[in-house]
Amino acid sequence: MKDNPFSLQGKTVVITGASSGLGRECAFQCSRMGAKIVALGRNEQRLNDLTNSLEGEGHKMWTFDLTNLDDINNLVNDIHDNYGKIDGFVHSAGVEKTAPSKLLSPSDYENLLRVNTISAFEFIRQLCQVKYFNHGGSVILIASITALIARNGLTAYSASKGALISGARTLALEYAKRRIRVNTISPGTIKTPLMEQYLSTLSESDREKRLAGFPLGIGNPSDIAHACVYLLSDASQWMTGQNLIIDGGYTIK
Repeated sequence: MKDNPFSLQGKTVVITGASSGLGRECAFQCSRMGAKIVALGRNEQRLNDLTNSLEGEGHKMWTFDLTNLDDINNLVNDIHDNYGKIDGFVHSAGVEKTAPSKLLSPSDYENLLRVNTISAFEFIRQLCQVKYFNHGGSVILIASITALIARNGLTAYSASKGALISGARTLALEYAKRRIRVNTISPGTIKTPLMEQYLSTLSESDREKRLAGFPLGIGNPSDIAHACVYLLSDASQWMTGQNLIIDGGYTIK
């Protein structure tokens, strides 16, 4: 893979939310391309299962609660002590709450913004310092198409993801002098265990209506993970401040 611009050989990538869903698949696909993975998540058993399934050697996991913003600095120091400088950061962790806006409290907004948005920006602030992050590295924030289109009941969630997209543009400018790229990915409906559980609660007609909105059908976690591989690799060295929409054609209609 030495001459393959899509290779992640020799790169170290930190991934939040790696114990499940998109983060887990991203960790797996990045390891296949040669990266060393620093997996962060709240579920220790799932993280253990993940690290045992990754290809290659040198991977490490940390159990971490993203609501503990004050502890991010210590975590970043620990990662640096074990790995040296980092080449990539993927913020895949996130929480969702579906409810009409009239039923949302200030604490609901605060919780979603703290986990989905503020923790991402705080990780970038701490991790992307010169002593921690390599020149020419890559940052990826997992947003959502709900930041771009309206869906009932997702006011707080949509706002948290929209803030990621807006913030990433400014961060891309600020870090461009060190050739650090900052991009977002906005997935459509992805076939994760949580999504399948949600779809199973819908009536047959509502389920068919939801699925019919995607010309190419709903996506798989690997569809997003492969895009992460591209954005982490040298193949995307001239791409920054962009929002990559991967939604099976949902937003083209």
